[in-house]
Amino acid sequence: MPDLLETAAEPNRRRLLQLLARGEQSVTELASNFPVSRSAISQHLLLLAGVGLVRARKDGRNRYYSLDSGGMRRLRESLDIFWTDELDSLVAEATALQHPNLKENPDDH
Repeated sequence: MPDLLETAAEPNRRRLLQLLARGEQSVTELASNFPVSRSAISQHLLLLAGVGLVRARKDGRNRYYSLDSGGMRRLRESLDIFWTDELDSLVAEATALQHPNLKENPDDH
């Protein structure tokens, strides 16, 4: 299964998520916001649906997409974890640079 963050990070897919935050839209409506083909937008939407970030419903010949609240919650949790881990790493690196003789385990002194 594709990675949630990796899937959402692609610029066209990020833009699709932003557009869908306004509400449900058809593929045709969404594609009108991009310089690429409707088919390319459909492929991006399929990837977003595959990781659970959007939902699709069919009405006649049209397919409508909307954000999946559960998937968006998982994306936010993933981003929170990512940034918490990254900030912890940056703090540890900054501390190590400021105190090069300080060992990570104070019991080792």
